[in-house]
Amino acid sequence: MPSLTVGGFSSKVGKSDGESKTTQKQKSMEKKQAKRTGRKPKTDPADYKYSFRLNAQEKSKFEKLFLESGARDRTIFIKKSIFSEQLKVIKVDKVSMDYYIRLGEFYRQFQAIGNNYNQVVRAVQKNFGDKRAMSLLYKLEKATLELILLNKQIMALTKEYEKEWLQR
Repeated sequence: MPSLTVGGFSSKVGKSDGESKTTQKQKSMEKKQAKRTGRKPKTDPADYKYSFRLNAQEKSKFEKLFLESGARDRTIFIKKSIFSEQLKVIKVDKVSMDYYIRLGEFYRQFQAIGNNYNQVVRAVQKNFGDKRAMSLLYKLEKATLELILLNKQIMALTKEYEKEWLQR
């Protein structure tokens, strides 16, 4: 293709038809690429939809199973059920939960008693004479022994409860 240079400027003279078509194609491709926005298309889109009806009894059973499965939405739950994928069913025993909540509260009370126990011993030794301090500490020791026996009974009952009612 001939080119002409005049005073530092160059220009191409006469373009062939093939060259103009390729530049037009390139421009149109660039426009198409520039216009493409949004999310990428899915590789395997779910284009097929099925619907079915349930009576009141079936609906309540379905809802119960759905809630027990812990699935995020009904679609995932139904797909896993149909295609025999493993469903995660979570059953919460409210009685056991209540028992463990109360046991935790009881444990916190024991911690508070231990903290108070230390404070009482320090105060008794600081503020009373030796004889009076010994008599008060003796009474405190009796109460502490009762708490220890109570704690052992609680631990035994908890172990018995776990063996009998909780399946691991």
